[in-house]
Amino acid sequence: MKPYLLSLGAGLAVGIVYSLLSVKSPAPPVIALVGLFGILIGEQIVPTAVRILGGQPVGAAVRTTCAEPVLGRLPGDSAHDRAS
Repeated sequence: MKPYLLSLGAGLAVGIVYSLLSVKSPAPPVIALVGLFGILIGEQIVPTAVRILGGQPVGAAVRTTCAEPVLGRLPGDSAHDRAS
C-alpha cells in the first residue's frame, strides 16, 4: 500500500507545483494514461515474442511472461501475501 500512497503523494505535489506556476500538465490526462498503458503492454511484448520465437506455444509464452498482473499486485492480494 505504501508505494501507492507515495505515488499519489508525488502526483499531488507535481499538480500543486503546476498550479502555483500556472502551467498546464504536459499531456491531457486521458492521453497520458493511454501512453502509460502502452508502456505496460510494451514491456510484455518482447519477452513474449522471445519465448514464441524460441519454440514455446503462444498460450504458454503469454502465461509465462504475463504471469504477474500487468498493473502490478494490489494491496491485500493473498497470492502476493503468501509469497512474501
